[in-house]
Amino acid sequence: MKISQLMLFGVFFIGISSIEAQEKTSLTLDEAVKMAWEKSNEVTLANTKVNSKKYELQTVKNNQYPDLKIQGQYQRLGKASIDMHNDEANGESMASPDRAMFGMANLSLPIFSGFKIQSSIDAYDNLYEAETANAAKTKEDVALRVITYYTALYKAQKTLDLLNENQKQAKQRVTDFTELEKNGIIPRNDLLKAQLLVSKTQLSIDEANNNINNINFYLVTLLKLDPGVKIDVNENDFFSLKTSNAPTSDAIALENRKDLEALRFQQKASEANIKVAKAGYYPTLALLGGYTALDLKDFITVKYAMNFGVGLTYDLSGIIKNNAHVREAESRALEVKNTEAIMTDRIKVEVQKSIEDYDLAINQSVVYDEALQQAAENYRLVKDKFDNGLSDTNDLVEADVEHLNAKINTALSKAAIIQKYYELLSVSGQLSQSFNLSKI
Repeated sequence: MKISQLMLFGVFFIGISSIEAQEKTSLTLDEAVKMAWEKSNEVTLANTKVNSKKYELQTVKNNQYPDLKIQGQYQRLGKASIDMHNDEANGESMASPDRAMFGMANLSLPIFSGFKIQSSIDAYDNLYEAETANAAKTKEDVALRVITYYTALYKAQKTLDLLNENQKQAKQRVTDFTELEKNGIIPRNDLLKAQLLVSKTQLSIDEANNNINNINFYLVTLLKLDPGVKIDVNENDFFSLKTSNAPTSDAIALENRKDLEALRFQQKASEANIKVAKAGYYPTLALLGGYTALDLKDFITVKYAMNFGVGLTYDLSGIIKNNAHVREAESRALEVKNTEAIMTDRIKVEVQKSIEDYDLAINQSVVYDEALQQAAENYRLVKDKFDNGLSDTNDLVEADVEHLNAKINTALSKAAIIQKYYELLSVSGQLSQSFNLSKI
């Protein structure tokens, strides 16, 4: 039972995994992150939303330009009866036109609208900047997912390598014990214990392979690669990643977090929307101009009928009705402000937790290094005792399992340092800079 618990601890410690050999494709973490930024559905959607906001902004900007409308009509008329109702008319019948043509061009240039146009432009400009910041945050989230899968992939592959290595030793032990049992040197019970360890190790290998295939599928799906692609994590490439200059406070995060930046732009947009709402208290003034032409055949012709002037519109009832609209805008601005305060506190907590997790990963790695040395020495001593008949099979198998667990824990702890480092960069808003991905 004790051996079984140790084996389960050694295998399920990884939590997630990745690939078996089979035409593996080597891919560095930098390449994987860049590929995700270029191909993932999340990033594509985020960029599309940015473009939509850009077009909305352009649409609002167009409101400050003149409106020019042209209208024209051509009509065939029936036999119309025309009576001018003029006392001086001589009683002669008027001509009955059979067609009419009409043309008009109107120009309207807004001069003053209670600052509504400019405030609307400011609001949409800030919403565009907020969406751009949200897109940057989406890219960082996708990059972190790639890092999580990639690290899990390395952990799984390394664990599988160690299990396979240990399995070879376990099988060799079974071979040796078989000969010893035949010669009556050891009891059959010792051989069965050695065979049981081989079976348990094989179950762990099968479980690791299953996890490897799952995590590999997650990663290739995110990267839009063929489902049959098997990604291989090169250990030298993985551990060449720099983990220096880790943030030590939340100051950088409060300055660089894109989701917080997006809220700040939304706050500015909500303040501009208050001005838009207050524009209802003011009249609108526009410069007007136009041209009209009319031709009623054989009856009347009008040419060069030009007009210009100013137009004033003032919704007096809106002065009272607009109060609710203004208060709604002010309330929405307050919502954004409170959301920003909540997110600021949450970011501080996230940064502090990530700093602690990163420090813990470093400290654990040191302990696991020491434990590996201790487990290796313990296995050597127990094996010497077993070879000299001073220790039984239980002690040998237990020492072997502890040594295997120590090797797995040491490998995983070093990978955990890298993962926790990038998680710390992510909550500090510096993940993109670490990969130099700002131009993607």
